[in-house]
Amino acid sequence: MAVRKLFPPLARLRAPQELHDYLDQLGIDLPFDDEPETGPRSFFAEPYFLPDGTTIGNRLCAQPMEGWDASPDGRPTELTRRRWLRLAQSGAKLIWGCEAVAINPDGRSSPHQLLINPDTLPELAALRAEMAAAHAASCEQRGLNHKGKGPSAPVVGAEGLLIGLQLTHSGRFSCPEEWNRRQPALLYHHPYLDAKMGIPPDYPVLSDARIEELIDQFIDAAVLAAQAGFDFVDIKHCHGYLGHEFLSAYTRPGPYGGSYMNRTRFTRRVLLGIRQKAPHLRIGVRLSAFDLIAYEPDPETGIGRPVEPQGYPAPFGADPADPNQIKLDEPARLLQLLRELGVTLVNLTAGCSFYNTHIMRPARYPAAGAMGSYQPPEDPLAGVARQIAAVAELKRQLPELCLVGSAYSYLQEWLPNVAAYNLRTNRVDFIGLGRMLLANPDYPADLLTGRTPDRKHLCRSFSDCISAPRNGLVSGCYPFDPFYHSHPAAAELKEKKIG
Repeated sequence: MAVRKLFPPLARLRAPQELHDYLDQLGIDLPFDDEPETGPRSFFAEPYFLPDGTTIGNRLCAQPMEGWDASPDGRPTELTRRRWLRLAQSGAKLIWGCEAVAINPDGRSSPHQLLINPDTLPELAALRAEMAAAHAASCEQRGLNHKGKGPSAPVVGAEGLLIGLQLTHSGRFSCPEEWNRRQPALLYHHPYLDAKMGIPPDYPVLSDARIEELIDQFIDAAVLAAQAGFDFVDIKHCHGYLGHEFLSAYTRPGPYGGSYMNRTRFTRRVLLGIRQKAPHLRIGVRLSAFDLIAYEPDPETGIGRPVEPQGYPAPFGADPADPNQIKLDEPARLLQLLRELGVTLVNLTAGCSFYNTHIMRPARYPAAGAMGSYQPPEDPLAGVARQIAAVAELKRQLPELCLVGSAYSYLQEWLPNVAAYNLRTNRVDFIGLGRMLLANPDYPADLLTGRTPDRKHLCRSFSDCISAPRNGLVSGCYPFDPFYHSHPAAAELKEKKIG
């Protein structure tokens, strides 16, 4: 019988020394400022200057979070519009695409994922324009028209705002027709994941010719995004989806697998194609800086345990000698390649929610109904520290590259302390906020104005925003957003979690 393993809630740690002592007790290296500066003269409000002269007005980034609430033909709905506008109104000046948008129907992670094509383009363009207007109005209302610490002109209204669009193909995790029926697009056979997903050994992998078609579709989607007015596109390379899986295609024969040059051929072809067809469009990449071995629930306790390697190669960014440990040699090499190919922004994350959730999204409570769901095997602070340390090391090796860091939301009351330290010491350029903005979209504005964020609306990592879509429901913060708390899906989610 599975048992719940809960680590002490962070909310019980009220003084900096208590957090220092707790981190020492766990042996976790997670430095932070005891008294972080917030407000208009803080590092949070400092502008960032891209090489092309573009100014991003502060150091807060709204991360992409899918709502699984698009129409069946991939258009934004009122739920989509509400979420995107709340991100725009948050005060964060870097909006990393709001959510992943599929480049074709087969690549959708859900039958309610957004699509980009000529038919959906007008709605996406209109929503992007509405976001800019909502951002400007919110900045005026919240008193965010101020100058940061850097030697720049004042950032007023929508100035300094950068809105991207994240382009994706879900690859192995494609689920385009029914939320619980996968139709995988494989690059190679993975012994553990194939068995977990019920994929037979003779299931066909993507041909080289089909990969060439997908490359063209990514490029065409980027051209459409530019036409819609987006300031940059993100070519998604994280969390086990197609772009990420290329990086670990060690066993695939031919031009898209095996050697490092072959495993990065897809990336190079897509980026060079966008440069040729949309030369003025900025390019970002959200990358799992490292991935580690898959985890599964212990049959007795339900606590996650690493799966035996069983002959499959180490994930990208893991040590081949011990795939439970990080090795950043290839990730650093890839970041250098991205820089040479003109990538402007890199957003770093880790792992995959389908097979090692605690690596990707440190949380006190696991998502219900997720493939391979398990109780956390470590205090979530260890997962936060792991990602922050990896970003800091890559920033040390490539100081000129603009890096967004992830995994901050679990820190709750202590987020400003850790984030301020990492900005102040140049260990990261932007603080990425995901789940926190579903629970409290005012959070960036609070940091930028010096207000204390409302403790009653901090993300406590209940994981309902993940449990809902894993059970075929729309995503949102059911515990803290009154809209979703009273949504009809809330009662259905509660029943599914109990069941």
